[in-house]
Amino acid sequence: MSRNRQTRSISRRLLVTSLLAFLIAALVGISARRTAAQTTNEVTVSAAISLKDSLDEIGKLYEKAHPGAKISFNYAGSGTLQRQIEQGAPVDIFFSAAEKQMDDLQTKGLIDAGTRRDIVRNQLVLIVPASNTITHTFEELSSPSVKVVALGEPSTVPAGTYARQSLERLGLWGSVDRKVVLAKDVRAVLTYVETGNADAGMVYQTDAQGSQKVRIVAVAPADSHDPIIYPAAILKGAKNSSAAAPFLAFLSGSEARELFAKYGFLPAENQAGKN
Repeated sequence: MSRNRQTRSISRRLLVTSLLAFLIAALVGISARRTAAQTTNEVTVSAAISLKDSLDEIGKLYEKAHPGAKISFNYAGSGTLQRQIEQGAPVDIFFSAAEKQMDDLQTKGLIDAGTRRDIVRNQLVLIVPASNTITHTFEELSSPSVKVVALGEPSTVPAGTYARQSLERLGLWGSVDRKVVLAKDVRAVLTYVETGNADAGMVYQTDAQGSQKVRIVAVAPADSHDPIIYPAAILKGAKNSSAAAPFLAFLSGSEARELFAKYGFLPAENQAGKN
């Protein structure tokens, strides 16, 4: 092969290599832009486990109405979620089942206080297994026939805090305390009663009404515990606050309110920002 032919062959190979490198770079660039676009529209919400059924449906509704949006939920007890956020969990929105956990994060400067709003409220109820036709009142928790009462862990589960407050203000804590088994969240309390591992339990109205395996026997008096308010706010330093803001607004809108009502939540008296 002559030197000229060799030169032309090498040039062709270099040209092909350059074209391939260009195409690969272009494809990588397109993929990166798509990934960035997807990341830009993704919002992570840490929410109380009692909100799961309603938020799962609300999230799907929002994604359908906003093509490209992605709402990811992290569910647990509000106290557990608070600790995760304090330890640096990558969260855009915190949606608590109580004001205390939100207040604590606000005091520590971890939420954008200007975005805070009360979304819904709830009621605390006493439940028993569906087959139990004996227990009808809170006072009957003191009866020898009730051996195990399931409550959420008061230090991390707002429903547990509300339950203890109610039992104390009703003058029943002293006789019920020794019967109490503590659960990691309100859904675990529901499961204990559904399976008969507890003779009674205290959960939110919204959790109880969705189960055919339990019976609601009483509603805790509103003045026996702190108001059950669910506040939500965007976290300071949220990775995607620009996408979080419209979803937070959506949670206060008419479509979301209808779905919250479907699952038994009541409208909050004040949905404005809370500083």
